[in-house]
Amino acid sequence: MDAIFLMNNVWIILCTALVLLMQGGFILLEAGSTRMKNAGHIAGKTVFTVGIASLMFWAVGYGLIYGEGNAFIGLSNFFYGDATTMGEGLAGSVDFMFQLAFAAIALTIAFGGFAERAKLMAYVIFAILFSIVIYPVIAHWIWGGGWLGAHGKQDFAGSTVVHLTGAMAALAATMILKPRIGKYNKDGSSNDIAGHNQVFTALGVLILWVGWFGFNAGSTFGVEDAFFGYVALNTQLAAGAGAIGAMLMVWLLSGKADVPTTLNGALAGLVAITASCAFVEPWAAVLIGLIGGMFVYFSMKFFDKKRIDDPIFALSVHGTVGVWGTLSNGLFATPELATVGRPGLFYGGGFEQLGVQLLGVGASGLYAFVVSFVILKVMDIAMGGLRVSEEEEIMGLDISEHGGYGYPENLTPPQASDKSGA
Repeated sequence: MDAIFLMNNVWIILCTALVLLMQGGFILLEAGSTRMKNAGHIAGKTVFTVGIASLMFWAVGYGLIYGEGNAFIGLSNFFYGDATTMGEGLAGSVDFMFQLAFAAIALTIAFGGFAERAKLMAYVIFAILFSIVIYPVIAHWIWGGGWLGAHGKQDFAGSTVVHLTGAMAALAATMILKPRIGKYNKDGSSNDIAGHNQVFTALGVLILWVGWFGFNAGSTFGVEDAFFGYVALNTQLAAGAGAIGAMLMVWLLSGKADVPTTLNGALAGLVAITASCAFVEPWAAVLIGLIGGMFVYFSMKFFDKKRIDDPIFALSVHGTVGVWGTLSNGLFATPELATVGRPGLFYGGGFEQLGVQLLGVGASGLYAFVVSFVILKVMDIAMGGLRVSEEEEIMGLDISEHGGYGYPENLTPPQASDKSGA
């Protein structure tokens, strides 16, 4: 068996493990950014929805993306079971595993809009439908031979396919579910509902940061020329610049170097560079990440002002910055690196690639939002509401949905000792 073939496949399976490990980062990030009474629920629903995503991707998702079909959708390779282990590039099962991990990340991002107020059954049903009619359609358009790919849409590792798609579903959920109890006052002012553990949040960001090397560098799909190292370099530079940009912005405007904003800046840098990490030079990666970190601060303020309650800032980190990251290709993609599409505006390519990127963002974002909103609205009516009752929300989803707290020693009242001797 060819040594390069083996090395490519080992590399992608390792990257798949890194991307799956990002789910642990999301657990810590979301749990740390919300209240203690919902921590167990957040951890548990993340794990079982990854399970749902895995089964749905095996049954239909992969085929809808990569199967033979038309410009809109794939129509073959359902219930995937290719056991081929020889050939060029990747073994079929290795490619399947890598793509599955991406689909699960998009779903987890979408669930950021459900945080602290949605019924458990809402997660189950939406996980199934998102994995069939939302993510696969957009992934096919761009990565699976669909119409946007034919136009030369550049999205190397998923600023649009994964991050914007998940964020638009999250936006639909936040609009239907409405803000958490106590988030906004009658006069329109906002109350800060602080997360219970900034250390968890920071550790979650660091795990995501490390996992992103599987996300971006793994999207090279091979080791032959070690180009994955260049992609990793751009990824690291953008993440660092994003953290710095967000911290400087909040420090300058508020007088305090807010920790959650800084952490979101690092994620913003990562999201921003995801589309362009293989198409731009390192100096551009720094600028893309820096602007992404600044954008995330203003986006967080914008959504809060509009009374859109986004507990883990998925709309800003993955949505707003996902748009910026995708459009940045149209500015900074170099002639040497633009293996898809054309060079960016600053490299003599004119506005053509920027227009393609804008078309991709508009079409994908609109599709993800509209279909998610319709699905969730129908679910809301059919289920008698997606949201738990006021009493259940106040007591916390750990106890109301699962029957036990994630922090039982801290939240369960101590039992009175039995002094009867019985």
